[in-house]
Amino acid sequence: MRKFDPYSRTNQLIVDGTIFVISFALAYMIRFEGALDWGHAKQFLLWFPYLVAIRLLVNWKLGIYRFIWRYVSLPDALAIARSLSLVTAGLLALRLIYPSEAMFGARLRLPLSVIALEYLLSLSGTLSARALRRTLYERGQKTARTPLRDLKRVILYGAGRAGILLLKELKNHGDVEVVGFVDDDPKKIGTVISGTRVLGDRRALGKLVRVSHVDEVVISIAKADRRTLSQILARCEEVDVPAKIIPSVQELFQGRVSISQVRQIRIEDLLGRDSVEVSEFDEEVRQAYAGKRILVTGAGGSIGSELVRQLLLLDPSSIALLDKDENSTYELQQELTFRFPDARIEPQIADVRHPERLQALFEEFEPQIVFHAAAHKHVPLMEKHPCEAVLNNVFGTQTLLEVCREHGVGRFVFISTDKAVNPTSVMGATKGVGEMLVQTYANHDSLPSACVRFGNVMGSRGSVIPLFQKQIAEGGPITVTHPDIVRFFMTIPEAVQLVICAGSLGRQGEIFVMDMGNPRKVLDLAKEMVSLCGLEPGRDIEIEITGLRPGEKLEEELVGPSENLTTTRFEKLSMITSRLPDANAVTSSVVKLIQAARENNRDMVYEVLGTMGIGYRPRGGDTGEPEAFNSNQGRVG
Repeated sequence: MRKFDPYSRTNQLIVDGTIFVISFALAYMIRFEGALDWGHAKQFLLWFPYLVAIRLLVNWKLGIYRFIWRYVSLPDALAIARSLSLVTAGLLALRLIYPSEAMFGARLRLPLSVIALEYLLSLSGTLSARALRRTLYERGQKTARTPLRDLKRVILYGAGRAGILLLKELKNHGDVEVVGFVDDDPKKIGTVISGTRVLGDRRALGKLVRVSHVDEVVISIAKADRRTLSQILARCEEVDVPAKIIPSVQELFQGRVSISQVRQIRIEDLLGRDSVEVSEFDEEVRQAYAGKRILVTGAGGSIGSELVRQLLLLDPSSIALLDKDENSTYELQQELTFRFPDARIEPQIADVRHPERLQALFEEFEPQIVFHAAAHKHVPLMEKHPCEAVLNNVFGTQTLLEVCREHGVGRFVFISTDKAVNPTSVMGATKGVGEMLVQTYANHDSLPSACVRFGNVMGSRGSVIPLFQKQIAEGGPITVTHPDIVRFFMTIPEAVQLVICAGSLGRQGEIFVMDMGNPRKVLDLAKEMVSLCGLEPGRDIEIEITGLRPGEKLEEELVGPSENLTTTRFEKLSMITSRLPDANAVTSSVVKLIQAARENNRDMVYEVLGTMGIGYRPRGGDTGEPEAFNSNQGRVG
């Protein structure tokens, strides 16, 4: 048996029809103070069936009965008011235009006061019925969700748009009670927003937490700068109350979470630089990738996988995931298939050092755009295995470039690193050689190409932040190689967005550099991460200085001494202008370098790298073997 629905469309019509009849009758009773003469009584009896039918018909035609009453909102109320106003406007026109001496004039021309009163009573009645339904629903939801235990009492820090949205979401969570807002805008203090009072500013937070027995502070500021965020967090630590934050703009934009899914404050939030907003790409960037077949090497890695995610937002015709790691490729494929069910995703297990495999893959997939993110990136490991670094980062890049040239690829984008500038490590030197190869193929083999150079990305495999998190979880110590070592930091999504933007610009082997903000001391980063965990550096978690490792710099550089920066149309993306390398010299040196690597001749690898004009000078001499590698030291590069 079908369950009775009191709010079906038929029942909505009945409720509204009843409201319209009552409103029309009350309008006459109020106008004539309950003493209707027979003439006006006949006028009422003549009009009410037509008026009710017309109001219901106009509401139906304007979609009023498609609204769900328990979710009624301001736009719904405006739509109802608009519908009622149309009929009322018709009544007014009839009253003012139709002559009183014409046939039936006395009956058709309603009194102006009746028209006005009927409109106001009908509007307030229909809106009240819907508001009552929403109130009863929300009260029922809260009762159903609230177990027999204390509610979590929270203060929302930030009474702006994000705070109001969060408040509305949390009202549907039966386990949360919002005590009030805190906001540093003096104009808002004491005001009431969506039924919740703004209790004070940052200085009052301690008193509010104690008096109101607050369990948690939620920072509800959509675009809090890092300084403000640090100050709020410090204040919360002073009053000993945990703090959480709303999801980032990027997470909300990509639909990963709702605003009510607050999270712990992460070190990325406190890095002292404003992130690039990962929002919609501009139309030129979108056109550069829409409908194209795109191949991403190293797709299973941190940068490669995020590249694929963001490229899929630009509607390519298909995208190939090339990686030699089958596990990471499979996991990425499963994730993307769930998130982008209509996208054409082709996983490809291959090594960029195998030309025959690449040839077969290119003949089958026919990529139009290639992003080359596959590389060995770990500085200490590549110091220990320089020949492997050359074979993967140099020979692999050359092999891929050659196949791209043969198959007429329309755009090639090479992911480089700040360690390629005046490199002291083999890894950095091989990426510098990779840049030279890209420029050579772009200018002498007509392969449209670009390089993108950036520093450390947070959360990538082997980066310092996951290492510090693991060391903190194990009780310490945290290992930092030098007290004065500094690094640029950037989140993976913002770095990838700028890579995609740079790829839409480059044609002649240009090298693009991202605005990485101000470099941060790694030691300060370690201390902040310990504090974020509610611990005290030096007391709860020790920080150990282990000494610089082979190939490691105190400071990284994004631009070399002979390179100059010019602006692009993207605010945080600059282009390097530099003298193009001699193609013959590059080709000759690369042949020697690859031959030395194949023969496992380390000394020859160091010697060739040192003569290629990239500023490489191994530690301990021009050709001396690097110092011993200690696998227990924390990775910073």
